[in-house]
Amino acid sequence: MTDLDPPLRRYLADLVAAARDVLGDDLVGAYAAGSVGLGAYQPGRSDVDVALVCADALDLGRRQELVARLRHEALPCPARGLELVVYRREVARSGTPEPGFEVELNTGARMPFRATWAAADRPAEDGLFWYGLDRSILHQCGYALLGPPAAEAFADLSPADLRRLLTDALRWWLALPTPPGDGPAPGAEDAVLGACRSLVKVRHGVWLAKVDAGRRLLAGGGRPVDATDGDAAADPTGGATADLIERSIAARAGGPPPSGPEARAFQRGVLDEIRAAAV
Repeated sequence: MTDLDPPLRRYLADLVAAARDVLGDDLVGAYAAGSVGLGAYQPGRSDVDVALVCADALDLGRRQELVARLRHEALPCPARGLELVVYRREVARSGTPEPGFEVELNTGARMPFRATWAAADRPAEDGLFWYGLDRSILHQCGYALLGPPAAEAFADLSPADLRRLLTDALRWWLALPTPPGDGPAPGAEDAVLGACRSLVKVRHGVWLAKVDAGRRLLAGGGRPVDATDGDAAADPTGGATADLIERSIAARAGGPPPSGPEARAFQRGVLDEIRAAAV
């Protein structure tokens, strides 16, 4: 991992060492996911996403000890925060769309702390689609910090489960509040580029970083595809899709984000295409 930001590289090594102290031989894998796995980590902006794989179920005491050792106060995260999920080996290899985690930890200087011991403890409004999608990303491009290659440790989703979870994710995004009017809406760029990533996965079968997904769509015109013949269909944002994607990419580098209504219109177009692909 010589190409990683040095503070991040040290942090990941320390995280694996601390997890091994707690779990011992039950720790059979550790993987960098998210922006790190996709080669898009931005110091100061990105989170650190890590998945640990354990051989067997963890009792509550070991889960609590793991959280105590890995939370920001004990092991300072150099990024916005750490999003860590622990899976049993059989869950990681199952290809299930269900959450199936042993423990989830969110912690960091700029991230609200949360430790969750089971999917049933997670508020339904926070969504349960994240985990299956994250394991699909790990299957393709997770970076092994410990254990076998991520493609062996994690199974991918079936096409039907993938489309269902992507649909759930887009509906979740669309339900979030957004400022009214045509002014820039902070976070709208991530909504647009996240939808781009979902669309690229459905069309091309590959996970890309958000900005890379936007560029992939721009190379093809950025328009949704008509489910009946596979040709480029009418642009759902009134001819402004390419411009919207370009402005969203620029916003990641400090430019103004698009408006909430623009982002929602694009998301709805992507949602319609993904639903149509299931027919």
